[in-house]
Amino acid sequence: MTPADLSRTVLHAVRRAVDEDALRAPVPARVRVERTRPGGSGDYACAVALQLAGPAALPALEVARILRERVAAEPGVGRVEITGPGFLSFTLDAPAESDRAVLAAVREQGLAYGHGDALRDGIHQFHHAREVRAAVTAQAVRRLLVAQGARVRVSCAEPSDPDWARLGVTVDAHGTPPTPLTEIRPVPAGATAGELLELLGPDAARWGLLRAAGHDRAALGPELLVQGEANPLFRVRYAHARARALTRGAAALGFTAEAAPYGESPAANAATAAYDPAARPLLDLIADHPGVLLAGARHRAPDRVARQLEAVAHAFFDFHDSCPPLPAGDEKPSAAHRARLAIAEAAGTVLAGGLSLLGIRAPEHL
Repeated sequence: MTPADLSRTVLHAVRRAVDEDALRAPVPARVRVERTRPGGSGDYACAVALQLAGPAALPALEVARILRERVAAEPGVGRVEITGPGFLSFTLDAPAESDRAVLAAVREQGLAYGHGDALRDGIHQFHHAREVRAAVTAQAVRRLLVAQGARVRVSCAEPSDPDWARLGVTVDAHGTPPTPLTEIRPVPAGATAGELLELLGPDAARWGLLRAAGHDRAALGPELLVQGEANPLFRVRYAHARARALTRGAAALGFTAEAAPYGESPAANAATAAYDPAARPLLDLIADHPGVLLAGARHRAPDRVARQLEAVAHAFFDFHDSCPPLPAGDEKPSAAHRARLAIAEAAGTVLAGGLSLLGIRAPEHL
């Protein structure tokens, strides 16, 4: 069960409680679940009972008890506890089952993994000045919102810079529209689109414009073109290219990743489900990816997606070095190799999908 799945499960439990008249309160549009903080209980926690206590005219602990019995019966949920003033803490089923569900979701959804319809009722009108960072940021925010089902229109105060098209920017209207709007106003880049394209090219320019939070100055120097570990953009793209190379290498050795990557037999499961702990950080980041995309859309913050991709790339290389997905020397491909390859391929898909939302190419070879 992914965090997004758990959020939907809790929301479904709220609806059931309301439908069964066990709870008299408006059903929220969404339910937020978060990873349990250090020292907390379970894998995830949720404050929905505290949120509903007032409207339901019940103590938060009573609301939590009503919801606990409904969530605990759902597949994928191992245990539900009530902590503090009414928090629900969830322990999911065995990690192997949860991980398998996440990897299956990535395999099935491909580059659209993490897209959804949580914002399907949203209609947004964004407006920005004739400035390259504002234009690129507005375009990235549009992509993130559309990926969550929202409808978006972008206008610019003046006619567009012709060079914006080379950065993937489109503007729906010019001038200030006569409708409520939200301004996109990051710290200006201090350079024109043409100057950035000449210095960096489109991909590095977009990364530089989007990587920093909007209230911070964007780093737009030649270091964005360095082909080395010190350049986060290079690490992200190289991690993707390496993941694709692993798939090609496995094919040359005559094996592929398993759709259910922990093996079919009890022996195979035992051999692969509890392997190196180095897989855990990467699997957690892959599971968290849909939540990061949704948060980036809600907060109009493409920099969150960029930082997520950096974290995935870092965890990928740690995993790759500790748990080689390809056999070495005379070693034969095993269930463990197929499982590791599935994780590596999922990481590559997350990296490619995230870069696509930022408007940046993910080369197969680098």
